[in-house]
Amino acid sequence: MNSSLNNGSGLIFMKVGIHANESIEDIIKRKQDEFAAAGKIFWGYGGNTCHPTKHVQPFAREYAESGNNVQLVMHKMVSKHFTETLAKEYSDDGLEWQPIPKGINVKGSRYGMVIGGINEEEFDLNLRSLIVGVGPSRGKIGADYIKGQNDKGVFVYQDSENEPEEKEVKHIDLVAPLLPPYAVFLR
Repeated sequence: MNSSLNNGSGLIFMKVGIHANESIEDIIKRKQDEFAAAGKIFWGYGGNTCHPTKHVQPFAREYAESGNNVQLVMHKMVSKHFTETLAKEYSDDGLEWQPIPKGINVKGSRYGMVIGGINEEEFDLNLRSLIVGVGPSRGKIGADYIKGQNDKGVFVYQDSENEPEEKEVKHIDLVAPLLPPYAVFLR
């Protein structure tokens, strides 16, 4: 287990792979260049389980107000995503839009996590140690939530002292700290 996750840590779990016809290795390189140019990264994604204003922003703000941070932890997987539309604008609230900052490129995504760098960090994460942190499924076990098409979520981690005997492990390959405003809308 990763020492940066403690009992009660907030995290966003996300499966990642080919996206917008780009390999995950090429995406990581491009995002590292993006961070060097812009001081932040927009990590594109889709799906409403990590909706910017309903899930990610309130959860991350709550953690920030208590002096803690939320991390994006990513599990590499085989995927097929070929939409290549380049976002031109972003919004914190879905109402007021502004141009994507110079140096940032987000392809084929409806939303973007706002992260401060990306680190290749490897550890195993038991999805049964995760509890959904927001929304109508709040309190549900992570392994029961990450199923089928649902490949991401907002969670609270329970440390190994509370870890259930039953395991459903995913290997984590990438870790990134979330930065305010934590998640944005893209178009």
